[in-house]
Amino acid sequence: MDGLTAREREVLRLVALGHTSREIANRLVLSVRTVEAHRARIQARLAVSSRSELVRWALDNGLLTP
Repeated sequence: MDGLTAREREVLRLVALGHTSREIANRLVLSVRTVEAHRARIQARLAVSSRSELVRWALDNGLLTP
């Protein structure tokens, strides 16, 4: 999926579901800085510039389907 790692896909899914970086960090047992680094890398790889664009990408690419 566009060169994203499994961890990046999970972070992207949680971002798209509306979780904060702190909530994602707690859920995945990561630091907030690590989550933010993942998000920044995801945004760079997908060429998007905001959280809302990440959500749109996740929706368009079926990342939020059960």
